[in-house]
Amino acid sequence: MADTAKGDFWTPSFEVFERDDETILMRQTDALPDSLPTIADYLDLWADRDPDRVWIARRNDTGGWSSITYGQARTQAQTVGSALLRLGLGPKRPLLILSGNSLEHAICGLACLYVGIPYAPVSTAYSLVSTDHSKLRDIVALLTPGAFFADDLELYRPALNAVRIDQTPVIGARNLFGGAIDFNTLIQDDGAQTAKARAGLTRDTVLKYLFTSGSTGSPKAVINTNGMISANQAMVRDCYPFMQVEPPIVLDWAPWNHTAAGNKVTYMVLTNGGTYYLDDGKPSPDGMKVTVANLRDVACTWYFNVPAGYDLLVEALEADAELAQVFFSRLKMLFYAGAGMSQNTWDRLAAVSKATTGKEILISSSLGATETAPFALTWNEVEPFAGKVGVPGRGLTIKLVKSGDAFELRIKGPSITPGYLGDPVTTAKAFDEEGFYKMGDAVRPEDPKDLSRGFYFAGRLAENFKLSTGTWVSVGSVRAALVDSLGGLVRDAIIVGENQRELGALLWLSEAGTRLPDAVLTDKLLAGLHAHTKGATGSASRVCRIAILQEAPNLDRGELTEKGSINQRALRAARRPEIDALFARDTNNLLS
Repeated sequence: MADTAKGDFWTPSFEVFERDDETILMRQTDALPDSLPTIADYLDLWADRDPDRVWIARRNDTGGWSSITYGQARTQAQTVGSALLRLGLGPKRPLLILSGNSLEHAICGLACLYVGIPYAPVSTAYSLVSTDHSKLRDIVALLTPGAFFADDLELYRPALNAVRIDQTPVIGARNLFGGAIDFNTLIQDDGAQTAKARAGLTRDTVLKYLFTSGSTGSPKAVINTNGMISANQAMVRDCYPFMQVEPPIVLDWAPWNHTAAGNKVTYMVLTNGGTYYLDDGKPSPDGMKVTVANLRDVACTWYFNVPAGYDLLVEALEADAELAQVFFSRLKMLFYAGAGMSQNTWDRLAAVSKATTGKEILISSSLGATETAPFALTWNEVEPFAGKVGVPGRGLTIKLVKSGDAFELRIKGPSITPGYLGDPVTTAKAFDEEGFYKMGDAVRPEDPKDLSRGFYFAGRLAENFKLSTGTWVSVGSVRAALVDSLGGLVRDAIIVGENQRELGALLWLSEAGTRLPDAVLTDKLLAGLHAHTKGATGSASRVCRIAILQEAPNLDRGELTEKGSINQRALRAARRPEIDALFARDTNNLLS
């Protein structure tokens, strides 16, 4: 079994400055270590040092793994990059990637960053789930792409027909239609265009555009430069020094259009000479079967999933000791993001790790954003409770601005985006007068007298509201506490009660909840609600009435972000009839 030693993680020290207006500045004492100027430099580093090491692999149709080594990756980046330049792509004509994670997608992204072509992987939901393609139309109008890429062109034909401008080239890997370019022909390019373009890369060269999830508005094109991502990865290496001794091995399903996988995990592997196994599973009952089969083959050193995925994974680990042995054999830590993990799942993960290894494995989370590249705050000590998002990384300064009983979080440092493409007004609004990026999140310190003990997420500022008493409600904190109290029966909750005297919640049941008979479910939910209200400290943290929703959140209405998290503000507006009905009920009838 892997032994997680103290030296595997950082031991940061901090400087804290409190101003007269109660604003607090906090940063690590030590300066950020140096990093190479561009991500292409790291590809060259590992292609020179160990060309036969596997960079990326994906399960193939025969049950084995198709892989690309670092040496092969650089060669293909050179040839495909040259071919894209011949097609007229460049700094003003980026590559727009419509399809999900694949080996071809990976090479397209690598080719672009190697020759200075910005690329933009966008949510597959904008092409395959949306019925009007409105968000995709807006993205195309903003980017004016030089080409589109999709693995399966026939699958993406409706979206391409809806948004393609004139004769913009379309590149595909299979099921090509007339006039499309076969990805495999790009690999045959002689690479003649590459050297000059590669030589022109700097820290300021735009590497990609990532679109915000739309949790508090329309998606915006976040500029990602080589310098901000390289600096961000220096922070990651400082946080997880074990990766400099043992290159990371990861198995990951999360989409590359989102910054967590597309930036943190992808470049964490690449810059440290690790291996990235593509997981075609998903955090769903059927998808987890695929993930479990892959985890029997791949012993990760660093494992990421969203809380819904861990809900399912812990069941598999508890039921299969052999799987647990493989899973924990090299593992240094478990990492979750995207939503709050329930305490029930946290406790079960801690228990199965201890039963398998004799010790509790680190379970960690963080707080970051597409605009922060995304690593910003994290925590690396074993804790008994879920929810801590940690302390700032090396090189970052956080500003804490008093906001009710919590703090608004703002961040400055070399990994922060320079802004949003084509939107100087929104860019200006995103930063304060001192140049700090305004996260839009609230945090609460574990110990106000010792900020080095880290922070807990206290909700999105745009989602919070007031009761009729004038008391502010921290929606994120209330949602997390309620979901925990309902003991795995609920997938998510909309917290409601704006201008009411008390709080309510509209719930979506989890898979476990839907399997229970109605009478049993009602009893368990009411018992969980009672436990929640008993433990709450006041009206702004106590949910007094709940109801179950049947209709899933809708992407086109903005109720669901592309990363699968719910938009509380949009849902409160869209579900007004259900909210009114909830508060019109007799208070003795708490559940319907």
